[in-house]
Amino acid sequence: MTQERALEILKTGGNVFLTGEPGSGKTYVINQYIAYLEACKVRVAVTASTGIAATHIGGSTLHSWSGIGARDALSRYDLDTIASKKNVVDKVKRTSVLIIDEVSMLDGKVIDMVNAVCKTIRASNEPFGGLQIVFVGDFFQLPPIAKMGEATRYAFESNAWNEARPMICYLSDQYRQDDEMLLSLLKSIRSDQIEEDHYTLLQEQKDIAFEQIEPTRLYTHNADVDAVNAAKLRSLPGMVHQFKMEGRGNKQLQQNLAKNCLSPELLELKEDAMVMCTKNNFEAGYVNGTLGRIVGFDGDTGYPVIETPNSRRITIAPATWTIAEDGKVLAEIEQVPLRLAWAITVHKSQGMSLDAAEIDLSKAFVFGQGYVALSRVRTLSGLKLLGMNPNALSVDPKIVRTDARFKAEAEAAEDAFSEMDTQEIEDMHKRFVEASGGTFVRGAIADGPNKQYERVKKESTYAETKQLLSEKKSIAQIAKARDIVESTVWSHIEKLAQNGDVTLVDIDHLKPPFWNEAYAELREAIASCGTEKLKPIYEYAGEKYDYTLVRLARLHYLLS
Repeated sequence: MTQERALEILKTGGNVFLTGEPGSGKTYVINQYIAYLEACKVRVAVTASTGIAATHIGGSTLHSWSGIGARDALSRYDLDTIASKKNVVDKVKRTSVLIIDEVSMLDGKVIDMVNAVCKTIRASNEPFGGLQIVFVGDFFQLPPIAKMGEATRYAFESNAWNEARPMICYLSDQYRQDDEMLLSLLKSIRSDQIEEDHYTLLQEQKDIAFEQIEPTRLYTHNADVDAVNAAKLRSLPGMVHQFKMEGRGNKQLQQNLAKNCLSPELLELKEDAMVMCTKNNFEAGYVNGTLGRIVGFDGDTGYPVIETPNSRRITIAPATWTIAEDGKVLAEIEQVPLRLAWAITVHKSQGMSLDAAEIDLSKAFVFGQGYVALSRVRTLSGLKLLGMNPNALSVDPKIVRTDARFKAEAEAAEDAFSEMDTQEIEDMHKRFVEASGGTFVRGAIADGPNKQYERVKKESTYAETKQLLSEKKSIAQIAKARDIVESTVWSHIEKLAQNGDVTLVDIDHLKPPFWNEAYAELREAIASCGTEKLKPIYEYAGEKYDYTLVRLARLHYLLS
């Protein structure tokens, strides 16, 4: 099924299981659907099975959203307790669509508990109290963690799943791998048809094709990862550059974001360190999993500069991770989106696309670990196998059987929608939006990534800075009021000026008493050195004025 057809089905409001192989675009489609719902003013709750998965999609954990927390079961008393919590009740009642990402990692009993909570709070016996439920994931990936002595119970084995009867949208296109041999290997694992030739093929992967990049090692255990990264960083000469995570909003939610962010709270880097990007930024030219080597630190901002396997150099500015609800940001953290990348666990690699990886599967201990690790790389030329036990490529036979059923159901859904005309489908979209209290907005992604919805933004962080600037606040006052560093305030003002939203009048109050004399000298320096970097201007002026004044002079020069 194409991404366009899956989105078309999602917009009808029916319950859906969106699945497909790694790299088929599940996250892309779900982000498109979230953006569409927000544009139509339909309330959507974005959740995931784990904190790490939640940070990838900009949501919260399902356990937190539903109020079930760490419970293993729900008694009548538990249900009454949850139903008495105003914040949970408000969330569940005002939601129209519940999205659950990485559903493969959720035990079926969790799905049943959330179903019971939704029914109780919404006073409805419909599945999930009448919400549209959207499951997202791939059951060949990491399974739920079962307690000692307990059998794994997949989400699709829950009573709630059977009640919801989700339509299956099985994405068929591949956007991560374009290596036919690797794709064939992954398909063989999914169909449980691994042969001796496949093991031979993997054992032949003894070298990485990229000479200028050191591959990331994937381990199954955290202890191995921590030891490798710490030792490698210590062995490098040169100064350590530290980047501390900043947070805003609800303190507990900040802590949750920080705990599950792939970038550490204190990021320590050195020149020549191997790093990995931990967030998508298509405009800047990197994605979650892009590998690089630190080749320096920007002279103006101090931000790290990486060189990627294709020899591109990118300055990595801080990024934000948020928890939002109804378009309002509840908590936000900001950090340089990098982590040391000599090693990472298979678990934390889920959802990434890696340029090069050394994979150790000698200690693989659960179904799906080998498959997840191998599906992280784009080509076999970017793969080196360090070790593999005989069960590393095993998949659960139950999943193989169920996946075949999912494919058949997806084909039936495809056939049914193919027979419907465009107006009939659009009428279904409109009815669902209006029934959910929203306003219907036409649109599609038929023309690909260049024509797509944009997620409704939180109130612009730039707009907040502009408002304080218009109130004649100083840079220090704005930074304190917004709980951000002064360099970030300057970045906001410069961006606003670039977009025409800040004029000379807006920054007039920032001028010091000796402005005229200082600007005369700095203007000469800018005319000679250009506006691209601050350091040459600073040095040309004899290091007489600090960087704050140099930035103000450059801004004044550009706006004049």
